[in-house]
Amino acid sequence: MLGGLCLGGGTTPAWALGIRIADQDPLATARGNAFAATADNPSAIYYNPAGLTQLEGHHVRLGGYTIAFESRFTSPAGARFDTKSRVDFAPQLYYAYGMKEQPLAFGVGLYAPYGLALEWPNNAEFGLLYGKMAHLSLNPVAAWQVHPTLSVAAGLTLNYCDTEIRQEATRNLPGAVGNGVNRFKGDDTDVGYNLGLLWQPLKKHSVGVNYRSPTTMGLSGTGTISGTGVIDGTGPASARLPFPRHVVLGYSFRPTPDWNFEFNADWTEWSRLTTVTFQQFTGATAVPFNWRSSWFYEFGVTRKFEGGWRASAGYIFSENSVPDANFSPLVPDSDRHIFSLGVGRQQARVSWDVAYQMGWGPSRSVSGNALTVPIAFAAAPTPPASPNGRYTFLSHALTAAVSLRF
Repeated sequence: MLGGLCLGGGTTPAWALGIRIADQDPLATARGNAFAATADNPSAIYYNPAGLTQLEGHHVRLGGYTIAFESRFTSPAGARFDTKSRVDFAPQLYYAYGMKEQPLAFGVGLYAPYGLALEWPNNAEFGLLYGKMAHLSLNPVAAWQVHPTLSVAAGLTLNYCDTEIRQEATRNLPGAVGNGVNRFKGDDTDVGYNLGLLWQPLKKHSVGVNYRSPTTMGLSGTGTISGTGVIDGTGPASARLPFPRHVVLGYSFRPTPDWNFEFNADWTEWSRLTTVTFQQFTGATAVPFNWRSSWFYEFGVTRKFEGGWRASAGYIFSENSVPDANFSPLVPDSDRHIFSLGVGRQQARVSWDVAYQMGWGPSRSVSGNALTVPIAFAAAPTPPASPNGRYTFLSHALTAAVSLRF
């Protein structure tokens, strides 16, 4: 019963790489997330845990990422609909300890690597669509400086996911009362791992590699169908949702101690998301996603000034992951251009960073979509609506963090 609805249940509108939230620290965000070959603050736990060997003593870093966004849909007939305005927040908390007498470092991070938050208003094209996902990871790591020029690291990711997806559409079935509603809500926990490598073959050059393993959430909870007058009810529901592996390769060039230029190629294996079977009390529905693996291409620069001040700028090109045939309004995916600026200050015991980010998705025209978006129990003569049309995207984000060393 969730066939068309759940096609959009695995994405967030803020990024073109599916549900992934790539912004986990304001210094990295300001640099376009080109940070794997730098990774010199506690957020290295996420960006490249091998970078923790650059720290000495105890470090705590607390931050958050706040984003406001809007997607617009224009139907083939010219009707326009915007997503409901909202502001969403993702937290970040890191602790790291670098041993002074041994080439070892340890850390633990709590952050939200994936997320979903989107609502389209009720409309004649595909009805009301709503999706929300909270995904948190607790990530303990250990790093070892094998050689003065080489560090490696490994850690576990202990993950929790809570997902709700809802669709509402006007029904014309005999006996129907009001709108038809189809709702899925489920949660689960799982375990994965991450690996890192940081190599500085020459003083001005460094290379970083970050790897995050794939995982699979066996979401379980309840499914509710109402407003049909035929098959209304609530019962157990479940779905197995695969999350991708991703690999980041970064190169940093520091011509002087005050300048740091970096490029990262960041790959996400969304091709794992093929077909997801949603089991409800009314039966099982196999939903074909058939997403494509895709890339972030990230460029960043940081300039240091007297007094510990620094300024950064970055750019990301993010590839589209969702083909037209599997497009849903809850997946307003497209190629994206993402620009960022930030400032910060490093002092003996306290440091802070703030950054602004703008994401722009050029117009994407979707055609040839063979999947109906309304609830699967829609009956003739109700026409099966389609997400075919034109989509645009714009987002503004602010992120900040403060660190304490002791």
